[in-house]
Amino acid sequence: MRRKLFCEISPFTYLLSVKKERLKRYIKDWLAGFKFAKSKGEPLPVEICKHSSLIRRKFGIVNMTLQENKAINLAIAAPLVNRILIKPDETFSFWGLVGRSTKAKGYRESSTLSCGNPSRVVGGGMCHLTNLLHFMVLHSPLDIVEYHHHNHLDLFSDYGRQEPFGLETSVLYNYLDYRVKNNTANTFQFIVYTSPTHICGQLRASDTIEYSYHIVEEDKHFIQIGEDYYRRNKVYRNKIDKKTGLTVEKLLLASSDAKVLYDSELIPKGFLHTI
Repeated sequence: MRRKLFCEISPFTYLLSVKKERLKRYIKDWLAGFKFAKSKGEPLPVEICKHSSLIRRKFGIVNMTLQENKAINLAIAAPLVNRILIKPDETFSFWGLVGRSTKAKGYRESSTLSCGNPSRVVGGGMCHLTNLLHFMVLHSPLDIVEYHHHNHLDLFSDYGRQEPFGLETSVLYNYLDYRVKNNTANTFQFIVYTSPTHICGQLRASDTIEYSYHIVEEDKHFIQIGEDYYRRNKVYRNKIDKKTGLTVEKLLLASSDAKVLYDSELIPKGFLHTI
């Protein structure tokens, strides 16, 4: 039997572990002397990428209260990121802008992943916002310097899916962050807001960029192993020279083998393979 980690012994030891990790993050950032993006401005002139994502998604037996709470949480967090400028040599830190999600700030309990299992927590749903940011960043020359994911689990059916599976992000205040550094001479900017049904965003810039970026999914299928189902796919980013139209780089972003946690009846028809 595997020996339990200290954080797995009890809720108290888990809390101590979380506090330790948060303190380590504070110290590490202070010692590193990062130049974080903090200023906001009017929308920059060049649109690099525009994207939106359905807020209330269906998976298994949907708890609509948690879905509605997620919509509230996203409406609180989005303005904290909206119009942020990422100037040359600056680093965007999601938690550095949003801060801790607490009841005092109006956040409500919603869905999350805890120790690899679906759970609920005050402020749940922040991954939905970082998913949006991540997808837009992938269409730019910005460098992703911190990224966590939970691609071993397929939580949601493809209902309302706007981006390929495998690009999901995982964030946990403050030591699992989503960070992006601008190593270009261009200034970039996130525009983020919520509508009644979607979270919407744009990545804008002060000047045009040399390449365009296309996200493509290949070999998407599902397999059944015993009583369990798994999703498999590969996601690539094609970097295309705008002048010639030629692909100059094909980068593998994700290769998934994720356990499906929703009803198998929601698996898209024609994608279930037998082995």
